[in-house]
Amino acid sequence: MKPSDGRSRVVIEGVEPQVECGRYPACRIVGEVVVVSAAIFADGHDHLAARLLYRPKSERRWRMVPMRALGNDLWSASFVVDKLGSWSFTVEAWIDYLDTWDSDLKKRLAAQPDPRQPDAAELAQNIPLALRTGALILEQTAQRAKGADAKRLAKAVSSLRKLADQDAALYEDPIAPELLALAARYPDVSLATKAAAELPLWVDRERARYSTWYELFPRSASSIPGQHGTFQDVEAQLPEIAAMGFDVLYMPPIHPIGTAFRKGPNNSVTAQPGDEGSPWAIGATPTADNEGGHKAIHPSLGTFADFDRLVAEAQTHGMELALDIAFQCSPDHPWVKAHPAWFITRPDGSIQYAENPPKKYQDIYPLNFESTEWRSLWEELHSVFEFWIKRGVKIFRVDNPHTKALPFWEWCLGSLREKYPDTIYLAEAFTRPHVMYSLAKAGFTQSYTYFTWRTTKTELQTYLEEITQPPVSEFFKPNFWPNTPDILHKSLQDGGRPAFMQRLILAATLTANYGIYGPAYELCENAPGKPSVGKTESEEYLDSEKYEIRQRDRNGPGSLVPLITALNRIRRENPALQANDSLCFHAVDNPSLMAYSKSVQDAEGKENTILVAINLDPLTEQGGWIDLDLKRLGVPSGVNFIVEDLLTGKSYPWRDRINYVALRPDVQPAHVFRVKRLGLDASELLPL
Repeated sequence: MKPSDGRSRVVIEGVEPQVECGRYPACRIVGEVVVVSAAIFADGHDHLAARLLYRPKSERRWRMVPMRALGNDLWSASFVVDKLGSWSFTVEAWIDYLDTWDSDLKKRLAAQPDPRQPDAAELAQNIPLALRTGALILEQTAQRAKGADAKRLAKAVSSLRKLADQDAALYEDPIAPELLALAARYPDVSLATKAAAELPLWVDRERARYSTWYELFPRSASSIPGQHGTFQDVEAQLPEIAAMGFDVLYMPPIHPIGTAFRKGPNNSVTAQPGDEGSPWAIGATPTADNEGGHKAIHPSLGTFADFDRLVAEAQTHGMELALDIAFQCSPDHPWVKAHPAWFITRPDGSIQYAENPPKKYQDIYPLNFESTEWRSLWEELHSVFEFWIKRGVKIFRVDNPHTKALPFWEWCLGSLREKYPDTIYLAEAFTRPHVMYSLAKAGFTQSYTYFTWRTTKTELQTYLEEITQPPVSEFFKPNFWPNTPDILHKSLQDGGRPAFMQRLILAATLTANYGIYGPAYELCENAPGKPSVGKTESEEYLDSEKYEIRQRDRNGPGSLVPLITALNRIRRENPALQANDSLCFHAVDNPSLMAYSKSVQDAEGKENTILVAINLDPLTEQGGWIDLDLKRLGVPSGVNFIVEDLLTGKSYPWRDRINYVALRPDVQPAHVFRVKRLGLDASELLPL
């Protein structure tokens, strides 16, 4: 098939960044620099020019910036995203006739013979012709220019023709760099090639990249033993949670809990009078039929006025409230009666409850995304998000999104984000990699990860290098959780308090987004529940807060509150820990020790570098030699430098690449160093 114009000779390939050939947007944060690269080439030896075109969706006209040739047909340019929401960009390239001519002229001028030679005039006769060719190119350029620029170019045309008419024996270069720069502003793009498609880009606010989450059950927030907590009780805890350095307060579902097949303590299938049930079994109130659902508040927590006040009060403490969106129903949820087609009906006429054999969840009905009434289902679920957004909630943790149709998420989140671009969606998706990544591509801002189950140095390094580098990092933002109400990993069960410290430090420093479920984490609760049928061990908590009120003092004996507070302060004060793209692992000769660094320029242009050395063994002191990649640390080879342990305040001089560390897990399982300054005299060095 012939192209629309076969005279367009430039080829553009491999434009980056892009996700799935532009099917999904690459993601960035407002204020970030977006670097765009492409392979651009053509037949022959003509010079090329290229430019990057970009714009937010709200603008009709393209913004433009010239691209720079990097060599070997690779070109690059960058731009800063200054608005939230959807952006587009593309690349355009063309034959640069003026630059090609200028290069050719310079070669001719450099090859001019000595005018004293007998045949000098004959050898130089091509130069006047070349000057007339340049005049023609500049004349066409002047026709595209306007005002003073057109006059300057026309004057240059006249000068070139006069110079050509002189038929001199020796010519000087008549083209100034300023003239070329002026002409480049009016290129001939009539035969330009534009990249095959405009590529999408999505721009989030900063909290999408850097956030610190704290999860608590509001029903356990009361200071009175055994009494159901309220939003006012949560409000009373805000100063303490903010003082620990958290900026997102996440609460499990706050809706009425169904009474049908309600679960008792420790996931018992039989609930006793007074048992609270699971907040994820969303249904009607215990006292009224057909009330409740996803747009209602559990009556024991308070009123909408109480909720609105909590949202506002959290903001005064520098935090945002995140709500749990769990698209499932208890048997007495209003949707079950009003929209039975939204659920799966079994051959006996009953509705299919949730199962994950051998586990059974009789208190939960999953939704049927193959329902014949899927359109109304989609609209209702979309309206749940919008209902809470209009009440001031901008962050959502979404329960089990991988059990809902991916086309639904792409439509729902795409629609919501276009209308409310400052919203953030965390996917609680412990699922297969392709599914997890597809959810991120479909619009989830952040995602739970496999961090909980990555415990060895090799596992951690391999996984982090996958999710913090392109292509995955173009669309996937990890959020590390060392525990959740559902997950008490065996490493915490067996390792006790040292393991809790280790996993906390890893989560807080390996990724810019992390969270904990408390106060269970601060208090290092590690008693597992009874294993389910067919299992030899359990990751469930004993006396899980999912099924009962659990009131604790997070500042009790052995609490990790001081360590949590210190780590969150370190994260706030060091921009290097607020992003993932500079993560670098350094070699250590002990498999139980891991070292890694992050480095970035701060707002004042100063280099901020954090180096972490951590003992992964919760039981035994480990020591070893770290072989530093000095280039990644920004340290010249052969110099001495100082590292300051931000957890203890102590500083240590280090010698060049190889340095020794030893860490006791029960005392201090890690160093969190900041590289302070360089150029110490060797006599100042002391052993670490």
